[in-house]
Amino acid sequence: MDRHKQPAPARRVTAQQLALEHIRELVVSGKLKPDARIRQEQLAAELGTSVIPVREALKTLEAEGQVRYTPHKGYQVARLRLEELTETYLIRRLLEDEIVRIAAPALDAGHYAKLDALMRTMEGASVADDPHLMISANRDFHFTIFGAARQPRMEDFIRMLWQSTDAYRSVYYADRRSRERVNEEHASIVAALRVGDVDRAVQELDEHRSHAVAALAVWLAD
Repeated sequence: MDRHKQPAPARRVTAQQLALEHIRELVVSGKLKPDARIRQEQLAAELGTSVIPVREALKTLEAEGQVRYTPHKGYQVARLRLEELTETYLIRRLLEDEIVRIAAPALDAGHYAKLDALMRTMEGASVADDPHLMISANRDFHFTIFGAARQPRMEDFIRMLWQSTDAYRSVYYADRRSRERVNEEHASIVAALRVGDVDRAVQELDEHRSHAVAALAVWLAD
């Protein structure tokens, strides 16, 4: 080992990045729900920063479709129309079905060990009525599979689509039956991948997404 080699400098996180992560967390956790007004000054005070990084973070989220700006009203968490939600999930299906087919042959024992651990975390979170932990583990579950494909640009597009519907995950996972069904579906997806039945795994994923859309369609209609 070269004793003179300097360690790589730690990545510096900007105030804008901190603001972006904080707002995302509020949306995913359900603390900011669809239509909720976003108070920039309050967020800036929570983060101990000026309003400028918060405003820049909101512009990023607006470009992703997570928030909307209305003159004289400011920023609000975006409420999707059913047509927008359906289209988002359709695009997800096209990309996710393909990335899973690419990923499937590359999944190894390490991937499956991680998937098993995440499924246990989700089962525990469901029993404990902890939707936020379940949402986090669910995201890690899916992106563990996607990541095995080593298609970073495709994965980034999928991540953006997920982010555009983050405000609705707390709604879906608040329902106990939905949480139980998600756990059952994850187990079926992993079982199919383990035996190399990629077609069945893709079909299970399609049904998995369809159940989410159907449940959210009911909520959007209220």
